[in-house]
Amino acid sequence: MWFQFTSYLDFLSKSTNQHGVHSPFVFLYVTKCLYSKKRLHKNKSINTLLKTIGYFSFQNISIENNTEVKEVVKQTFPKIRFDEKLLDLLFVDEMDVLLFQKIYSEGKLHNDSIILIDSMYKNKEALDQWKHLIALPEITVSIDMYHCGLISIRREQAKEHFTIRI
Repeated sequence: MWFQFTSYLDFLSKSTNQHGVHSPFVFLYVTKCLYSKKRLHKNKSINTLLKTIGYFSFQNISIENNTEVKEVVKQTFPKIRFDEKLLDLLFVDEMDVLLFQKIYSEGKLHNDSIILIDSMYKNKEALDQWKHLIALPEITVSIDMYHCGLISIRREQAKEHFTIRI
C-alpha cells in the first residue's frame, strides 16, 4: 500500500497532459482518444482499452488471462476477433522482457501493434519490469498512464517515453 501511495506521488510529479507531448502520434492519441469525453467503463485501464480499440479501429486483439475483460470487449465491439496470428492490440496484466521478446520473435506484432499493460504500479517488481521493458531497443513509444501503460514498436518514430495523466 505504501509503495502505491509513494509511486503515485512520484507519477504526479513527473506526469503531464497533452501540452507536454511533441510527438504527433501520441498527441493525437492523448487528445482524441484518452481525453475524449466518452466513458466506456468505470475501471480506468478497461476504459483506456476500450477507447484505444475504438480510436484505432483495431480488429485483431488478444486479452491474456482475463475473461471478464474479454466479455466487456465483446459486448462493446461485437466484430472484434480474438487471438489472431497478427495482433493489433495485446492487453496483459503484466509483461516482462522475456515474454515481450517471445511474442515479438513469433511475429505476432506488426509496426502499429500496441500492448497495453494493466497495473504496472501494483508492486515494485511490476514497475521494475515496466522500466526494463521500455528500455528495449524494439520499443519506440511508451506511455505511462499510472493505471496502465502502453508500448508500441513504431519503427518510424524516434524512441520516446511519455508520462500522461488520464
